[in-house]
Amino acid sequence: MNFAGAGEFSGMSPSTSLVGVMQDRLRAKHYSPRTEEAYVGWVRRYVRYHRRRHPREMGATQVREYLTHLAVDRQVSASTQNQALAALQFLYREVLDDPLAEALDHLHAKRPTRLPTVLRKDEVALVLAAMRGTTQLMALVMYGGGLRVMECCQLRVKDVDLVGGEIMVRGGKGQKDRRTLLSRRGAEALRPHLARVARVHETDVRSGAGYVSLPEALRGKLGSAAARSWPWQWVFPASRTYRDGSTGERRRHHMHETVLQRAVPEAARVAGITKRVTCHVFRHSFATHLMEAQHSLPLIQQLMGHRDIRTTMLYLHVVSTARAGVRSPADQLEMAGATDALRSA
Repeated sequence: MNFAGAGEFSGMSPSTSLVGVMQDRLRAKHYSPRTEEAYVGWVRRYVRYHRRRHPREMGATQVREYLTHLAVDRQVSASTQNQALAALQFLYREVLDDPLAEALDHLHAKRPTRLPTVLRKDEVALVLAAMRGTTQLMALVMYGGGLRVMECCQLRVKDVDLVGGEIMVRGGKGQKDRRTLLSRRGAEALRPHLARVARVHETDVRSGAGYVSLPEALRGKLGSAAARSWPWQWVFPASRTYRDGSTGERRRHHMHETVLQRAVPEAARVAGITKRVTCHVFRHSFATHLMEAQHSLPLIQQLMGHRDIRTTMLYLHVVSTARAGVRSPADQLEMAGATDALRSA
């Protein structure tokens, strides 16, 4: 197999360049488009850092130097550093067929154990009350089912059971499907929302549009008509359509995740929440509140889609000590005189 030189990294055709071969390998192994983009980006930066030397000409020393640069000069987090390492291991193992990939295992950065930020139920209500429209509904669905932001954005009509109160998450993290909860409040709000989305879809179809993207394997199996059918439409579609370059279809994408990612922190600010609130905080809060309600760990693990129950057990450390009936020893001191002194200080 011929590989383009590192100096030609961005100029060669996808079929002959090193990046092109890497993209082919990633797609053949069904890595997500986001992982593909991240891995290719790390390989490009690795090559540029070493003045465009071809990766085959470099080894563990150069990889270690680059990871040190990321940690010391760029001050990236351990998880970011490990993602860069994973990208380089994929390059050497899957593209260059180099045993170096296994020799790099010891370079993994130790990730600190950090407790997730969690909102109390009243804080969740305050944040939701400070939101409006579709983003408010999306935040409610995320909290009610423990969804990640992209899992929420990529929901399709067929995967939402309004009557049964369930959501089927397709191709979640690790390409795993799972069932999770749809709250009664969320189902009630989704009914009129989906009615409006259906009217927009009908208008799109009449104008010759109405298509959505489908997984390639399903598109070949079901045909292009499925991409226009109601069950496959996005629950939260974008406001504009676009013309797909490969098929010529007029499609509507799902709402971009950045819309929600901007709306949630802004709502927390308006609500006066001083914690750092992101979309993922709703997922952490969902798991913690289920645990506070004394639901079983295996059930919460299933709803969250965790591969290892130890990940689920992390939320045990987040459960409110006050709700567990734990009192601070400072509240049990006999210090009436000292208390008066504190009040006058």
